[in-house]
Amino acid sequence: KMNYISRKIGLCICAVQLIASAVFFVALWLMNLLPAKYVTIIGLVLLLFFVCVVSTQLLSKKKGIAGKVISILLSIGLIFGSYYIFKTTNVIENISGGDTKVTKMVVAVKESDPAEKLEDAASYQFGVQYALQRSDVEAAVANINEKLGSQIAAVEYGSVAEQAAALHSGEVQAIIYNDAYSQMLEEGLGEEQENFKVIYTYEVKSKVENKAAQVEVKDETFTVYISGIDVYGAIETNSRSDVNILAVVNPNTHQVLLVTTPRDYYVQIPGISGDMRDKLTHAGIYGVDASMSTLGQLYNTSIEFYARVNFTSLVEMVDALGGIDVISEQAFTTSDDSGLVMDVIQGENHFNGEQALAFARERQNVDGGDFQRGRNQQAVITAMIKKAISPAILTGANGLLNSVSGNVDTNMSTEQIQTLVKNQLSEGGAWNIKSMSAEGMGDTQECFSMVGTPLYVTQPDQNSVAAIQTAIAAVKAGETFSDSEIAQ
Repeated sequence: KMNYISRKIGLCICAVQLIASAVFFVALWLMNLLPAKYVTIIGLVLLLFFVCVVSTQLLSKKKGIAGKVISILLSIGLIFGSYYIFKTTNVIENISGGDTKVTKMVVAVKESDPAEKLEDAASYQFGVQYALQRSDVEAAVANINEKLGSQIAAVEYGSVAEQAAALHSGEVQAIIYNDAYSQMLEEGLGEEQENFKVIYTYEVKSKVENKAAQVEVKDETFTVYISGIDVYGAIETNSRSDVNILAVVNPNTHQVLLVTTPRDYYVQIPGISGDMRDKLTHAGIYGVDASMSTLGQLYNTSIEFYARVNFTSLVEMVDALGGIDVISEQAFTTSDDSGLVMDVIQGENHFNGEQALAFARERQNVDGGDFQRGRNQQAVITAMIKKAISPAILTGANGLLNSVSGNVDTNMSTEQIQTLVKNQLSEGGAWNIKSMSAEGMGDTQECFSMVGTPLYVTQPDQNSVAAIQTAIAAVKAGETFSDSEIAQ
């Protein structure tokens, strides 16, 4: 009788194992990251384990304790495995298929102004400008009118700088502008001028045209624009891009070309700046698509994908990978502005997340300034790629998923990401990574986004640009570079 009861309990435990196995297999199939042959093997292994455990309960003349313990442990493992698989699928779906950009419009007053919220400024005169992003400004004004239940008194100016000057002089008591200009305005304040304070925010959402939906990432060479930003709130928010890297990927030759362009590069923004030029970083104010168009025109190439990365999440990403080994071209000590003072040696350095971010941000204590910072950022990305395609990704997968969720946004579809992962798992093989940087000379010029205020810019070195154009064409033609770093 005791054996009969024990057998019944054992079969119930096996039933739980069967359900857990089925859920795990379905989750694995829906995740669609593993090649079909691997999924089939895993399914057969799960079935074999089930048959073996059931056999210990049906055929054993004793209580089959060992089979019960094995079944319980397997069920627990499968339940946790299913949870992480569903979590992975959810993260991929959240970061992929991006087609939205957000312009954060704000109402600002002087820091000493008694107004603390929009209603306090209902009787103020508002400075506005429609020369830049007219539709976003109009949407913000309409929202403010609706919020207040009346039409605001608006005075129009020709630029954001003129708006700021009018606020300081007292011509208007509030101004409406894109929050992405805030840092530029603060940088232009004289010692006698006080800071602004924001009393109202309104987000204007618009679509980013996706031209990459039909790209066959398994067979076709494609380019990803990697935009590194430091923003609070939604990753989709239009912002100046401090890191601007193109990754040209040929999946057939396994050649990757990383191209860094300085944030101050003095270039035209197609469809926006006309014949005037502006800093590359300012293109991000108008959306990630504006940055892609700018770099596409500069290098005479098509850019299919973008990946916006909040660099504050870099710390978590690197730590999740267990740190990274970065090759530094120079020995130097990071400055206070980098966030962490540390000594970097020439050659290989093992960095945790905080150290990697400080290394990537440093430009004061390195020869070459911003140009070298760009190369250092390439070195960090190369080290992360190497670690991500190594077995270390298995132990750090959970932490990596937590760090990218909400901090990464891309227009690459879920299916395209799944195809890339499955192709790498199926075919394997090392990747060749070559890095190049655009060069130039420092200068002071008027910029489209801040008319009337001369700013520091980098005048492009056309020979450098031409060399990058040639290298991009070579990758697309199937060439590999002998001076590439090997990631495997």
